Amino acid sequence: MRAAARQAAAGTISRESAYGAGKLQLFEAMSERATGAVLLTAAEMRAVEAAAIDSASATGLALMERAGGATVDAALATWPDLAARPHRATVLCGPGANGGDGYVVARRFAERGWAVAVRRLGDPAKATGDAAAMRAAWLALGQEAPLSEPAPSADLVVDALFGTGLAREVPAEACGALAAARAGGARVLAVDAPLGLCLDTGRGLPAAVQADLTVSFHRPKIGHVVGAGPAACGALRVVDIGLEPFAAAAADAARTVEGPAFDPRKSGARHKYDYGHALVLAGGVGRGGAARLAARAALRVGAGLVTVGAPGAALIENAARLDAVMLRRTNDAADLRALLEDRRVTALALGPGLGVDGRTADLVAVAAEASLRGVGVALDADALTALASAGGFPPFGPRVVLTPHAGEFARLFPALDAAGDPAAAARAAAAASGATVLLKGAATVIAAPDGALRVHGATGPRAAPWLATAGSGDVLTGLAAGLLARGAGALDAAATAAWLHVEAARVAGPGLIAEDLPEALPRVLRALEQGGESGAGALGAVWRVG
Repeated sequence: MRAAARQAAAGTISRESAYGAGKLQLFEAMSERATGAVLLTAAEMRAVEAAAIDSASATGLALMERAGGATVDAALATWPDLAARPHRATVLCGPGANGGDGYVVARRFAERGWAVAVRRLGDPAKATGDAAAMRAAWLALGQEAPLSEPAPSADLVVDALFGTGLAREVPAEACGALAAARAGGARVLAVDAPLGLCLDTGRGLPAAVQADLTVSFHRPKIGHVVGAGPAACGALRVVDIGLEPFAAAAADAARTVEGPAFDPRKSGARHKYDYGHALVLAGGVGRGGAARLAARAALRVGAGLVTVGAPGAALIENAARLDAVMLRRTNDAADLRALLEDRRVTALALGPGLGVDGRTADLVAVAAEASLRGVGVALDADALTALASAGGFPPFGPRVVLTPHAGEFARLFPALDAAGDPAAAARAAAAASGATVLLKGAATVIAAPDGALRVHGATGPRAAPWLATAGSGDVLTGLAAGLLARGAGALDAAATAAWLHVEAARVAGPGLIAEDLPEALPRVLRALEQGGESGAGALGAVWRVG
């Protein structure tokens, strides 16, 4: 039963209001696709709650009551079969506020006629505040037992053991109790976070326990969408508990990517030069394929002109494979400087297939110089290796994007832990380099030097595992360069490139090779023109109901 439930719900992200009408809301406006959903840290969530309480518009007890009630509503909306008649639930309650939410959940299910068993972690004598009050309200209605006491079989297990602020090792008895409770095939609902998941980093502490449904409050948290979060959470529903008037108490620096941040559509009677000129640098003989993939992507995403700059010995090879893409000899840094005298060149892409030698290092230096006068620059692959070898970063202009995968990131920023805390690592890398950093992965994390953060998740219904193929990263570089050529800022170009990259992959489908990605873009862009579907599913809904 649990496997079927997971398949039905896995990876969906929805938002519903449990405060007021309690109706599901699906936001698909283009503006919301562009801006995405705000992501909070645990501290930011506490600040929002504190602002609400300090204003006297809500008490901690009221927020806890709303959270528990909303969790029950979300569970029944996700699984209508559970709403049809009373079932059996086991609620595992921790010692803090998350446990308080769990006691509300237990009471709400019991009031619906469910058979509810509550298991408690910790010493009840140490319970204080709102959580203690909610425990007392439950005990007036039902019973509880220590977590060490086996629970009866259930249709639904509610994990309310630890919540947003978890930053310590999970007790073994908690892991054992949850594993035992779900062994009979029950569906698992996590309140705020699955057991062991840190919502600031996405790291499992020590090992996240996968849920079928996670219900969180007000806003998703960074750990829901990075690291172990997407797999651990299953379906994620974010519910409104009346905190919207106090949203400004949290920073607005981190957001999801739900659609193009830069509108890639063309409009009006304009000249090709109005859409910019991207120059993609290629490697030597037999190594031009990566640059050609990037160049074709830049052209497909709407750059008015695209040129491949290749060494003289590789000109004939590239000429045989290029038509709409132009070709210029670029042997060395002097040739590149000469090409950049044409101020209609608005973006550079270099790294894919470029080679690891002194030529690449010299070309990167010239590209950095060009960025200082506003030319957009996308650096990947061998260009990143050259930067790592240099042991430092040249001064960069405002429109530079670095696109490392995990291995390249580790070489560029050896002191940063991209696996343990990708959001913090990407932010630190952007600050250190002075460039926008696009850290590639199933959850792609994009950070700007000013601390702005974007997360694009290719998980759940947007999963495209067939992107793990040679050359797909070269296409991503070309997309970023093409958008930079058109005038996009670095953060918007990187976020839009990541979204288009996955959307094109979903259109192409399994069996994809990198050459398919640029050819799928017209279908994606047509869907944007029509405000409809690409054939791979709805484009860019901020919250997905399912």
